[in-house]
Amino acid sequence: MTSLLLDILRHGGLHSLFQPILDLDTGEIHGHEGLIRGPSDSMLHAPLALLRAADQAGMRAEIEILCLDALIREFSKAALPGLLFLNLSPSVLCTDIALIGHLLGALAEHGLEPGRVVIELTEDGSQASQETLAATLNRFQETGLRFALDDLGEGFSSLRRWVDLQPQYVKIDKHFISGLNQDPLKLQFVRSIQHIASNSGARLIAEGIETRAEFSMVRELGIAYGQGYFIARPSALPGLTLEVLDALKSRVQGRNPAPAAFMVQASKLLIHAPAVSPRQSNETALDLFVANPRLHALAVVDNERPIGLINRYILIDHFSRVFIRELHGKRHCVQFMDNTPLIVDKSTPIEELSKLVIHKGKATFTDGFIITDHGKYLGLGSGYDLMEVIMQLQIAAARYSNPLTMLPGNVPINNHIEQLLETHAPFWAAYCDLDSFKPFNDIYGYDRGDEVILLLAGILKDHVDTSHDFLGHIGGDDFFILFRSEDWENRCQRILERFEARVCELLDPRHILEGGYYSEDRCGRTVFHPLPSLSIGSVLVDSEFYPSHHEVSTAAAVAKKQAKKMPGNSLFVERRQGSHPLVNSVAA
Repeated sequence: MTSLLLDILRHGGLHSLFQPILDLDTGEIHGHEGLIRGPSDSMLHAPLALLRAADQAGMRAEIEILCLDALIREFSKAALPGLLFLNLSPSVLCTDIALIGHLLGALAEHGLEPGRVVIELTEDGSQASQETLAATLNRFQETGLRFALDDLGEGFSSLRRWVDLQPQYVKIDKHFISGLNQDPLKLQFVRSIQHIASNSGARLIAEGIETRAEFSMVRELGIAYGQGYFIARPSALPGLTLEVLDALKSRVQGRNPAPAAFMVQASKLLIHAPAVSPRQSNETALDLFVANPRLHALAVVDNERPIGLINRYILIDHFSRVFIRELHGKRHCVQFMDNTPLIVDKSTPIEELSKLVIHKGKATFTDGFIITDHGKYLGLGSGYDLMEVIMQLQIAAARYSNPLTMLPGNVPINNHIEQLLETHAPFWAAYCDLDSFKPFNDIYGYDRGDEVILLLAGILKDHVDTSHDFLGHIGGDDFFILFRSEDWENRCQRILERFEARVCELLDPRHILEGGYYSEDRCGRTVFHPLPSLSIGSVLVDSEFYPSHHEVSTAAAVAKKQAKKMPGNSLFVERRQGSHPLVNSVAA
């Protein structure tokens, strides 16, 4: 094995392959992961065999660096778009002190900027401490290189590394993506990871997507990027598969894209503003404020790195006093500088930025914050602009999720219907509506009405299979379920039974005994109203009869009206869509 490895080091023989990483929102290629194969006629052709042999021979660093060189060279030669993801083990990363210089030299030789390279940190059982690893990665990132945490969930330490190292990308191990659409536990795991990512600012890459169902589920969860055989196989000159092109085309035709506000980052708030160096005077800073009347603060920047922030009003207030200009005008501006300002990267999500501002304290709303690009000063951001963007986000979010239940609203419901129609697989659309709900609000008040809606939302969540079904909240007391579960009708019956039993907890015992209460109707007449009940109207949806979500919504609304004509908690099923295996199985 050592002889084979030495031959590879002397004469080459490595083959470079690249697998695209797809932006699941835009359908564009975000980057490529570089993959290496050994000589085709050798027992070291497989990458695992190659690295295992390198470990045994004590040549791991030499082989990994050779792989990096080959991938950089071939990536540049092929002129592939996007970022280049390169695998590197922590053991090599932390022990080879010349690695940064070598890597930058190879990139410069082949005309690649460091900002186009992402180092994938692999799980190799390295004994390097988290502190050593973090310090090494900081040195790499100072050059503009980014890094990703590979195979999240495979190694025992990967979650800890995520928290300690805060990578720009996190790759979910393919084990959790395989069969994601059929495994509730995997689905819950990926949802949890997505939640952590949204709070940490990391972008997720789902590895090992091999089927259209997995592809659709990953996109539905809002994961940023995907990789796998369904998208593209590794190749020297890779291209997207026909299957993924078809999925992307149909999705684009049938969807209403989410507003761009949901993807807002700190760069949206960027104010291009002058800065001062720590060696410049207070008078220089004051002159800049006078020349820029709308400038709320000045960043103090040393060698392109921000080190502090000068508040406009604090500086002007000091210089408005007698003899202050004469005493302090020529002194360095760091005298009135806040040396612990809030500094954020331009890619920081707005949600995370708002939390940082609140955590920093009230002064940050006035002083604002500094925005950087990989540590280098870009400009400023203001608390006022942040509040304005958050308000816009909240308005946009109201179209996408109900503020009371936080369930998906009208837009995602319609989008999901369109996605199901694209698959040409039948499903059941169930419209859920509360009966006698207005009189209940009149008697008990809107706070208690909200409790009933939340009660119903909780019951619906408990009785849908999230790996197959989709639950949305249209608004008020109206909910919509898209069932693909074979036992959907039994689920509906259990929902009705559960609601009938639980709603009594929110009613006056006297009203329960009397079976209702008196209240004015819409015409001002006092009439007796029954207790709140739940009506569900369901219709079988086949894409042959329903070209879009409009027809599905209309048919479900008609079925719901039929259900409301039935007394008490009721289910009406419209089965007049013709013979279909799903219909037959339900009828049986």
